[in-house]
Amino acid sequence: MDFQLTSQYKPTGDQPEAIAELSKGVLEGIPQQTLIGVTGSGKTFTMANVIQQVKRPTLILSHNKTLAAQLYSEFKNFFPENSVQYFVSYYDYYQPEAYIPSSDKYIEKDLMINDRIEKLRLSTVAALLSGRRDVIVVSSVSCIYGMGNPEDFSQTVVRISKGDKISRNAFLRKLVDSLYSRTELELKSGQFRVKGDTVDILLSFEDIQLRVTFWGDEIESIQTIDPESGSVLTELEGFNIYPANIFVSSKENTFRAIDQISIDLGTQCEFFRKEGKILEAERLKERVTYDLEMIKELGHCSGIENYSRYFDGREPGMRPFCLLDYFPKDYLTIIDESHVTLPQIRGMNGGDLSRKMNLVEYGFRLPAAIDNRPLKFDEFSSLTNQVIYVSATPGDYELQQTEGIFTEQVIRPTGLLDPEIEIRPTMNQIDDLMEQIHERIEAGERTLVTTLTKRMAEELNDHLIKWGVSSAYIHSDVDTLERIRILEDLRQGVYDVLIGVNLLREGLDLPQVSLVAILDADKEGFLRNHRSLTQTAGRAARNVHGKVIMYADKVTDSMRRTIDETNRRREKQIKYNEDNGIVPTQIIKTSGNDLIEIYDKSLNSVNTDSSASKQKNVLRNTKSGKPGKSVLAEPRPYIEEEFKSNIAADPVISYMNAEEIEKQIETISSRMVAAAKRTDFIEAAQLRDEMLKMKERLEKVRETVHNI
Repeated sequence: MDFQLTSQYKPTGDQPEAIAELSKGVLEGIPQQTLIGVTGSGKTFTMANVIQQVKRPTLILSHNKTLAAQLYSEFKNFFPENSVQYFVSYYDYYQPEAYIPSSDKYIEKDLMINDRIEKLRLSTVAALLSGRRDVIVVSSVSCIYGMGNPEDFSQTVVRISKGDKISRNAFLRKLVDSLYSRTELELKSGQFRVKGDTVDILLSFEDIQLRVTFWGDEIESIQTIDPESGSVLTELEGFNIYPANIFVSSKENTFRAIDQISIDLGTQCEFFRKEGKILEAERLKERVTYDLEMIKELGHCSGIENYSRYFDGREPGMRPFCLLDYFPKDYLTIIDESHVTLPQIRGMNGGDLSRKMNLVEYGFRLPAAIDNRPLKFDEFSSLTNQVIYVSATPGDYELQQTEGIFTEQVIRPTGLLDPEIEIRPTMNQIDDLMEQIHERIEAGERTLVTTLTKRMAEELNDHLIKWGVSSAYIHSDVDTLERIRILEDLRQGVYDVLIGVNLLREGLDLPQVSLVAILDADKEGFLRNHRSLTQTAGRAARNVHGKVIMYADKVTDSMRRTIDETNRRREKQIKYNEDNGIVPTQIIKTSGNDLIEIYDKSLNSVNTDSSASKQKNVLRNTKSGKPGKSVLAEPRPYIEEEFKSNIAADPVISYMNAEEIEKQIETISSRMVAAAKRTDFIEAAQLRDEMLKMKERLEKVRETVHNI
């Protein structure tokens, strides 16, 4: 099936040229291309059109889950008739196994898996192995982490057809080999239930309950069933049942793995003893022996991924299998925000290696655990077939790979121009900034201010509040949930000014912002290089009155490059508008995105001890004209009562004993799992944070009791 792009819009501006150029490059076999697209120019729509024209299975890589979710939603809308998949880490909470030698502290792996995302991951693998060509996978860098051998996965697919000669018991054994488990109770994902000659299966990769009915040693019928009513929905001639877990292996591979693990265990224990590390030898022997017993009895164990090399049949040092191995050879890779995503991929392996080395050196894991790792950058590059880098400010690497050749997209469908950039002296910059802010407040517009340090951001925020400006700040000490709330409050007008360090760049859709002020713009460095300045300036490009003020006493090379590039784009944009009679039109979104709307339902529940807590519950009353006067922020009228205030901050908690706190943790955990199943990731993350605080409280209570 071909890709069928559905949209009420047609390519405009320089989108048609970009689409034609990129598509031609892919079809002609050009290995790497770069799309430089300004903020708001419709890069996602361009990508969708390229995919439709080249007709290749496509991987779209994003640097975080939130942006990946936004892209997934957009591509689902663009291609409703095609297979659009979502592949990100399925952990709502993940604490990796680690050992800290300096304090002799072992940290056990702790995690909470999001069942819904796990299903989406399995759906991705199933789609890629189905042979379909109309597959788009939107993924985070999770795609470079190890997973099962695609050959083993494919071999354990249970393929059935009506009329097949197979006994019921033989069919059940195949399901078990594919890691489905039997139950007599209510079916859950990845389970099957048997009643006479009827087998009901709740698939792990789709929201489908399958019923297979036998007549003797023959499959009589294959049906999909409504889980609630039990009524038949569809009759099928055949069906492929994909494994219930990405990590699946054949019996032969399992037996071979057990033998090799035993051999390597003996070798490593002998090595430790020769080195005089008796404790490490005994520790390793005990842990690995237990794991082997679990694998023999149940087919898996906690931390089985550390033995993946044995099950995959890989040699020491060989890269792990990953999602990229499941794509056909001619697939297309699109790397979104490549200037951020590529460095992230490049840095993944180093952090993982240092943690694993400690575990191996001190006898917690076999050396094979090191080979359970993310791809190295050169391994990732070797697995990508053809790549399109997409960014408003691509890095040096992307431009080097394309030999300085790129496709440009600077015309916005709305006709909006890049903002004007003005340089003003740093002398009295705060007084000048205050004047500029008040002009925006009178016009009902917002202001972003970037500083060099977190302390400067907080002090400027306090200063603005003192003089009656409703202000907030964002930096690394402000948790993710609070950032989402602050950004939405800025859109809604609760705040007129938002101050940040380097978090006001890619991914912020703020059409209400008409002024971006960059303090100390002439201080060369990461926060004031050409790429950062251009990204920051782009935050004002969604407003018809967009303007950037750089406060500086000299013009650095980075400032000059940013100004020259912005002026070049403005000239091109103005000429296009004049030639086509276009009047710039500003689009104001009433809300940020679906994740923010989800979060709005739980605004009353957020209450952390971060440095941002002092700015959360007070709304500065700038309308009164009295500096420093404030009123308590009232809850939004649509906030539902059932989402209670933060449990961990409840003073009653301090009077609970250990048993009562454990019950409270179970309650929070249940709510977290329920939120995750609804894909309410913001609510689930907030509940996760509450649960972690409750666990900390539980440890303190237990320590107190122990000391008594």
